[in-house]
Amino acid sequence: MKCLRIYAAPDGESHFDEVELPTTKRTVHPEAVPFDVTASYPASRVRITHIPTGMREVSWHTVPEPVLTVRLDGAVDYETSDGEVRHVAAGSFVLVEDTHGKGHLSRHSPEAQTVIWVSLPNSFNVPPE
Repeated sequence: MKCLRIYAAPDGESHFDEVELPTTKRTVHPEAVPFDVTASYPASRVRITHIPTGMREVSWHTVPEPVLTVRLDGAVDYETSDGEVRHVAAGSFVLVEDTHGKGHLSRHSPEAQTVIWVSLPNSFNVPPE
């Protein structure tokens, strides 16, 4: 399973890449079709955020800790310090790891949005060790 990632290089510049989250087929019920499931990852807390209508742009910022964001509705365009822009629609998730350096810029769609933030340890690894 592919996951978009925002990270900071040692020089502090932020970039995008995609990481592969390994999955295995799991059956949860005898009558259910098996589906892909990732390994379990440690998380320290989960927050549900409501971004109000009209919040358009958040200037350059970092995250205080690695987070996995899950966008339930609305959309955002993220820009990294190398100038690349990626559009993230509802239903998408992003691993945000730019905890130092210049950070990233967020341009939100005009409607209200709901985003789940899953805080991850600084030693987060894909796949888990």
